[in-house]
Amino acid sequence: MMTQAFYTGISGLRTNQTAIDAISDNLANVSSIGFRGYTTEFSSLFESTLNTSANSTSVNSSVGVGVKMNSTQLNETNGTLILSDKSTDLAIDGDGWFGIQGDGKPLYTRDGTFTFDANRDLVTYDGFHVLGTMGGNISGETLTSPISETKLGNVSAQEKLNFPYTLTFPTTPTTNVSFYANLGVTDEIRKISAGVIDAQSNKNNLNLEFTKSTVQNPPGIQWDIVATTKSLDGETVYDTQAATAAFDSSGALISTTLGSINNNGTSIKLDLGIGYNGITSFNGPSPLGSSKADGLQGGDLLGYDINTNGEVIATFSNGQQSSVGKIALFHFQNDKGLERINGSRFEESANSGQPLFFKNADGENILGATLQNFKLESSNVKFEVGLTELIVFQRSYGANSKCITTADEMMQKALNMHK
Repeated sequence: MMTQAFYTGISGLRTNQTAIDAISDNLANVSSIGFRGYTTEFSSLFESTLNTSANSTSVNSSVGVGVKMNSTQLNETNGTLILSDKSTDLAIDGDGWFGIQGDGKPLYTRDGTFTFDANRDLVTYDGFHVLGTMGGNISGETLTSPISETKLGNVSAQEKLNFPYTLTFPTTPTTNVSFYANLGVTDEIRKISAGVIDAQSNKNNLNLEFTKSTVQNPPGIQWDIVATTKSLDGETVYDTQAATAAFDSSGALISTTLGSINNNGTSIKLDLGIGYNGITSFNGPSPLGSSKADGLQGGDLLGYDINTNGEVIATFSNGQQSSVGKIALFHFQNDKGLERINGSRFEESANSGQPLFFKNADGENILGATLQNFKLESSNVKFEVGLTELIVFQRSYGANSKCITTADEMMQKALNMHK
């Protein structure tokens, strides 16, 4: 029995020391962003039952031979979300892991402390690139087309998110302008204007001037039109077109000879509508006319931001925005099987399985959780809980140490009795 006490005490020292080490590591990382702590699990070794008269009672008459460490389990509880002052700081509200990569294989983390480096690449604070799907709408330093959402690619297709430092939103010249107004019936000059974009991304003026025709053919009304395109300062005239428009007795437009006009090299179709849909001429109020033009001025990149859908959004000086990439969230069959590399970073293992993506009802890859920008996930270790557990295991360690000391004293007395 004294020998058994040695074994029991030694096993207790070893297991309690392992538990103390795990809790100490947890407490050391109580302020680490995205950190997930470990819990320890124990089990008793074989027990032997004493032959006593108390076998039929509730008194435990078994003698244990020690304890062993079964495993250390990853605590999957999410940490509290804390506010940040950067849109590139992200917290995962739900299940999933960010993927990051340096020169080796990908690592996985809940720490969303990201930033854009000098090359406008999305990286961690120590230079690891964040993994995701590029929007495919950047050619060199030009945005080929604006998109509202980047579709998440396959797991194996995720790449480092690299974005150009300089990016230009392309110019879309104006090719069509529609006009709306009631010219009335009195002999007064009416003017309607529109802003139009040329191929050089300049914004120019398109002016229509309506003058009641000198010769009228009743019962309708006829108007002469002069269309002009010129620079904003009015010093350069690009084109002038003369035309007519005929209205029936009710004021509905029945025909016009106005077709198109040149805008510094780009042809613009001029649409006055038909019937009552566009320009009319009846005896009634004549409010200021309006116009609707397509086309868009080019713009230069102001910066990149990240929204709650994981979209990397480029903002331009012309007020336009476009998604240019999407951050990926990886999932595993067994998160507890991930192998910790350091701090809040893990890598896949045989126990965790390979990374995968969740899918929606249409079979498309989705994040499977919500991203919160301007927030970070704190450590899921509760300081007060860890400190209490540390005290318990230290007391247990001391008790097992005392068990060994007592067994040693008993052994010495037994040996002295035989002298």
